[in-house]
Amino acid sequence: MSNEKPLVIGLVADCKMIGLHPFHAIGDKYIRSISEGMNAIPLLIPAMGEPHLLETYLSMIDGLLLTGSPSNIEPHHYNGEPADDPQHDPARDSATLPLIKMAIDANVPLLGICRGFQEINVALGGTLHQKVQELPGMMDHREDPEQPVDVQYGLAHAVHFEANSVLAQISDSAEAQVNSVHQQGIKELAPGLNVEAKAPDGLVEAFRLDREDRFVFAVQWHPEWKVTTNPFYLSIFTAFKQACEARR
Repeated sequence: MSNEKPLVIGLVADCKMIGLHPFHAIGDKYIRSISEGMNAIPLLIPAMGEPHLLETYLSMIDGLLLTGSPSNIEPHHYNGEPADDPQHDPARDSATLPLIKMAIDANVPLLGICRGFQEINVALGGTLHQKVQELPGMMDHREDPEQPVDVQYGLAHAVHFEANSVLAQISDSAEAQVNSVHQQGIKELAPGLNVEAKAPDGLVEAFRLDREDRFVFAVQWHPEWKVTTNPFYLSIFTAFKQACEARR
């Protein structure tokens, strides 16, 4: 039996009201993607933006997973127009946006999913579309809320990998089928990010940081969904795990 300690992966919580009280909460599927998909220890980080807290948590982890969420980034962070149907989480914004830059500076591997994908883009200077489905020529990337959750997170469309992308290498393919559970998406890609994959309508669906000495990778879809039964999704977490092991 190995005496090597398991990896510790941080996840930033959402701050949400349950009844009359605020709670710091993370979806079970993200926690299990770490414990079961990576055989690692999930460490929940509260949505609190105090620098000394973020620095302390950063010193305790081998990697950082930025999860999806029902909430969206407040538009003022990317000079966007005020939202007409806001679902915001300013507490999470206050933690994730500075923590992204801190993690990159500290060479802590970073994986972003859905909202986390958008957070990395915004933190590094990119912008977002707030309602992709209302743009001419764009697909409706939202799930059907009337369907069972297995259908909502079922395979919805292809993503096409860029030449020489990490996704093409780990999947040994030019494209893959993914789920689609979002309405916001990248408008302008942040400087220093390279496109990894696009949807059929041209929307950026995955990117990486253009630095060989840093693992910063993000996808718009949800690879955490039943990750142990989907080889392509699992390969993304395996690449993240390998980066965390190499850094440690």
